[in-house]
Amino acid sequence: MRILVVEDEADLADAIAMGLRREGYAVDVAFDVRGALDRLSFSSYDLVTLDLSLPDGDGLDLARRLRTDPLLAPIDGEPAPRVLMLTARDTVHQRVAGLDEGADDYLVKPFAFTELSARVRSLMRRDAGRSGSVLQVGELALDTARFEATRRGRLLDLTAKEFSLLRYFMAHAGDVLSQERLLEHVWDENADPLTNTVRVTVGTLRRKLVREDDVEPPIETVIGAGYRLRPDLLALPPNADG
Repeated sequence: MRILVVEDEADLADAIAMGLRREGYAVDVAFDVRGALDRLSFSSYDLVTLDLSLPDGDGLDLARRLRTDPLLAPIDGEPAPRVLMLTARDTVHQRVAGLDEGADDYLVKPFAFTELSARVRSLMRRDAGRSGSVLQVGELALDTARFEATRRGRLLDLTAKEFSLLRYFMAHAGDVLSQERLLEHVWDENADPLTNTVRVTVGTLRRKLVREDDVEPPIETVIGAGYRLRPDLLALPPNADG
């Protein structure tokens, strides 16, 4: 999942970005409205953390534009990004104004990173249509709070990027995901689109998911289109003992 952090305090922005990257998210940073608009115009984000007091404008205006400006619509048909406002404006009136202008959640500064992380996970689950911290696709389970993934109870040894990639596949199980779409949502702006990083990472993740009794790997290559996580190949067998 790809996140844009919009925050003019450089140290805070870097700390938020570093913490989210450690949890497997792809993170870009903007320090003002102009920088945020530049990134939103060219990249698709799943979530935006948004400071309201920015040096060249008000974050409320940016939140409003995210919902109304067709030029900022996601380029791959995805829903508009979730918006988590991070601000020192803490009156009820200010919180209500933020929510009315398009925020999905509101966190008052100063805050603990653990709470920020939990709110990010909660917002990401909304798009996946799930509750709780565990994503489940048949015998495949991914616990976003514990940063663990298992298949039929067997713990999978995944890197942070593989975990993030699996999370995106599971949130879109059954859909064909193009290499470009995966690059947009699982990698940040520093990724080189001309490399084979997506193909290599999908390949290593696929090998780690495979069980000895698999007839086919649960992630298939759709020639000319992309990759798909096959829920039918992950169905729990009757009387599975884990």
